[in-house]
Amino acid sequence: MSKKRNHPTDLERKIEKVFLENPNKEFNYKQISATLKVSDTKRRNEIRKTISKMTKKKRLLSLERGKYSLSNNHNNRVEGVLEITASGRGYVVSDQIEEDILVEPRGLNKAFNGDSVVVLVGQRRNKGKLEGEVLQIKKRKREKFIGVFERKEGYGFVNTRNARMYTDFFIKKEGMGNYKTGETVVVEIKKWDEKNDSPEGRILKTLGEKKEEVEAYSILYEHGLSVDFSKKAEKEAEMKSIENNEGEVEKRKDMRNTLTFTIDPDDAKDFDDAISFSELNDNLFEVGVHIADVSYFVKEDTELDREAKSRATSVYLVDRVIPMLPETLSNNLCSLRPNEDKLTFSAIFKVNKKGEIKEEWFGKTIIKSNERLSYQEAKHLIDSGSTKIPKEVSLDNIEKKVEENLTKALSVTNEIAQNIRKKRISTGAIIFDKTEIKFELDKNKHPIEISFKKAENANKLIEELMLLANKRVAERVEKFEKKPKFVYRVHDKPDQEKLKNLKRTVERFGHTLNLAKGNIAKELNGLLLAVSGKKEQNLIDTLTIRSMSKAEYTTKNIGHYGLSFSHYAHFTSPIRRYPDILVHRVLEASLNKTKIKNEEDLEELARHSTEKEIHATKAERDSIKLTQVKYMQDKIGKRYEAVISGVIQRGVFVEVVENKCEGLVKAKDLPGDYYTYDLKNHMFQGERAGKTYQLGDEVSVVLQGADLVKKQLNFQVVF
Repeated sequence: MSKKRNHPTDLERKIEKVFLENPNKEFNYKQISATLKVSDTKRRNEIRKTISKMTKKKRLLSLERGKYSLSNNHNNRVEGVLEITASGRGYVVSDQIEEDILVEPRGLNKAFNGDSVVVLVGQRRNKGKLEGEVLQIKKRKREKFIGVFERKEGYGFVNTRNARMYTDFFIKKEGMGNYKTGETVVVEIKKWDEKNDSPEGRILKTLGEKKEEVEAYSILYEHGLSVDFSKKAEKEAEMKSIENNEGEVEKRKDMRNTLTFTIDPDDAKDFDDAISFSELNDNLFEVGVHIADVSYFVKEDTELDREAKSRATSVYLVDRVIPMLPETLSNNLCSLRPNEDKLTFSAIFKVNKKGEIKEEWFGKTIIKSNERLSYQEAKHLIDSGSTKIPKEVSLDNIEKKVEENLTKALSVTNEIAQNIRKKRISTGAIIFDKTEIKFELDKNKHPIEISFKKAENANKLIEELMLLANKRVAERVEKFEKKPKFVYRVHDKPDQEKLKNLKRTVERFGHTLNLAKGNIAKELNGLLLAVSGKKEQNLIDTLTIRSMSKAEYTTKNIGHYGLSFSHYAHFTSPIRRYPDILVHRVLEASLNKTKIKNEEDLEELARHSTEKEIHATKAERDSIKLTQVKYMQDKIGKRYEAVISGVIQRGVFVEVVENKCEGLVKAKDLPGDYYTYDLKNHMFQGERAGKTYQLGDEVSVVLQGADLVKKQLNFQVVF
């Protein structure tokens, strides 16, 4: 008979929760009983006995006069984020401890994947892993869930179960409304009694019949991302669109008669940056970077601000954009559309062709864009020096002509941008030229073709001018007499262990990475240049990016390693990023010698924005994976050449060379031998013949399956 494991009881968890929620307080058993709303003698005696037991276990400290406090031994309590795997087990990842903590299904205690939790760490049991049990849910990752409604006699269920979700939602008769069995709905937790295995849910709305809508919403809700705006926020946005701003125009630098243009992707709907250009003499030019003045329309402590703050970023799925701001603002009022007067916040530079800044000015402006160009149109004008855009390049699918001064402006600003870029590289900036996937969708949003995008001169022109504005704004803040609290975009040095792994991988392709040299950035740039255009480029680009630290928002400046900037902030995209709105507010207040409201909240807002950015990035990746699976669905049995792009205990990930679709070859399906996993060398090795499968290896594979639910492609290695 196996020994019973010493897991906390429900009552122990409830008592510990009282102390966790009041960490600096002492309680006697009567106060704990009152907090838990226990008044009968029998249950109060149970509380007394449980407190005594917890004191013996040293989870509580016994103080004089029958009072207790939480044990000072914090080593057995860890706060972190719960990740539930496909097996149903959980792992708590925490900054407080290097090792992940295993949580068996019975120890999840109503916590879901992605929740921030406090876990009680126990002994090493399962293969030497640290085991734990969830004591408290600090914060739910998401409040809304998607599932399929099932109507019963007098009650219903919303089935939300999947690989990472272990429960469904019980719906009382009065909450069933007219929802039908099989309908996909959005549900939230109404309450979850301790004794019940499933929470009681409240159905918020149906997602209708369209499969692609359900898929998109599922991704967004999975990552706790908002979808619909509140009616109050929508109304505020509508009111902004009819406000009279004539009085505001007089307070601003009027640049409506200066040549101004935007350059954006073909399918862009919001234009939050524009460039102005004027020639001062043969080698001195005024180049303006004009950014939509979102902070003028989105005031602090309004519903619009609360919505933008909560979302923190727009989300770009393959088939749609979920904007941070209502479309009334993002696509209309704030968008720098051509031939319309627009309020902007600008960084204006007097600069020579070498990219040397001679003078700069920051402030509020009003502009009128003369031309909206796509990247392809701008590239054509730069490359040809012509004023004509042919039909096959034109956004409107008709030949069109632009003014000669626009072509000259593009030529000069491109030369300036190239020189700024060269200087950036020479000072240690790392230049990624990673190929991006682009899907062509049919009218039903189904992928019919995959193509690849590379950054051209027009992309780099805009990128360099935006980087310049972001950098100089951050530097300007440092120069104020009373330096304000500010939101920086920072990037730490790369992880040395990951760089060593990268070195081992690139050497298998015949490339070198000398980590002994002092200038790692120069070495990385040399590597990225060496692999450019080769079949291993995408893999090595990806691995190099993974070796980097993650960029984040914070009020504590440590510089930006990847860009080689000592000061950097996000100023140029306030339509789609909340930190940019914060930067605008701080810069404006400092220029006016005032302070913003709630300055003390900036660090928390920076941290929240980083978290939301991570969730948005994960949702965008899931959208790409789903679209790849859809694209490959009718190609089961087809043979492809691929490269091993990842190695985990479950198997190897392979990336198809011709379309960059990635999928899994399970370890048990590796052919010809029994393979063991070598974590240190990122490979599998055959026990009999010694054959290896490791990162970067070229393999032939056949597509075995395309799982839409798991968003996963399954391959088999063939010879």
